[in-house]
Amino acid sequence: MGTVRSMRTLVFVAAAAAALATGALGCSKDQPAPATQDPVQVPVADPVPTIGVDELDQQLASKAAVPVDANGDPVRKKMGVIPGAVLLSDYETFLPSELPADKTKPLVFYCANAHCGASHEAADKARLAGYTDVKVLPDGIAGWVKAGKQVQSI
Repeated sequence: MGTVRSMRTLVFVAAAAAALATGALGCSKDQPAPATQDPVQVPVADPVPTIGVDELDQQLASKAAVPVDANGDPVRKKMGVIPGAVLLSDYETFLPSELPADKTKPLVFYCANAHCGASHEAADKARLAGYTDVKVLPDGIAGWVKAGKQVQSI
């Protein structure tokens, strides 16, 4: 009887892990796996700096930064967006023309939550396009909402 219970537990854990891996967290882009120590691996650019929810809220109040939403429509409809956010068409294929023309304007990218990597990928793309003051809000819209900050409905 104990073996059957152990097998059921194992199957349940495996199913839960699979659900998380397939987007149950609401993000279309999971965080990339940590880099290995493989000497053949090509080095990547410096990681995008991060910012906390309260610091971003202060910057938005003084219009010192522009939030950039890298979420898809399902997350935006479910959780809302940070007021005034630029809504990217897609975090992978957006055009730089979707961002402010001033490439020195501070931009803060966010996606669903801390398990989502869409904001990091979009921020990297912005840096490659020449934007010089780019950050990521790792907690995403979920952290923003959890902190009781204002959201705009879509």
